[in-house]
Amino acid sequence: MNGINQVGFEPEEIRTDEPTRSARLKWVIVVDEALPAGRATNAAICVAAATTAAVTGLLGPDAKDADGSVHPGLPWAGCSVLGAPVARLTEIRTRAAGSLGVFVADMPVQGQATRVYDEYLRQVGETAGAELAYHAVSLVGPRNRIDKLVHRLGLLA
Repeated sequence: MNGINQVGFEPEEIRTDEPTRSARLKWVIVVDEALPAGRATNAAICVAAATTAAVTGLLGPDAKDADGSVHPGLPWAGCSVLGAPVARLTEIRTRAAGSLGVFVADMPVQGQATRVYDEYLRQVGETAGAELAYHAVSLVGPRNRIDKLVHRLGLLA
């Protein structure tokens, strides 16, 4: 977690026996709707990985099939993947980062500009925060706050 704005579920809040809408926190990923399908998928998966590593309680328990094979836990509270124009994506990221109780994981465009992670770090480090553009952002926070941030966005097509 980012140390300032820690977000997650307490163990007693994890209610896998209830509909996802009853969860206190909501998780959405917003992707640049202009990206080709492969790059959009990559961006969404990358911010999802960062989110599940940082936000406690997002993943439910492992499932075991009738043959005894184990299937790793999935997000019990759900996750919607939405599309937005790049300008709106940047606006959402900026507003979310300043919103108390909202976790933000993002993928700046530099994340798909190189295959060397140190080069990505260098490129981001040389860019002012206000000048970064994003391919995707992942948000987890109070349901009403997240709904206001992504108001009227549709599922990524």
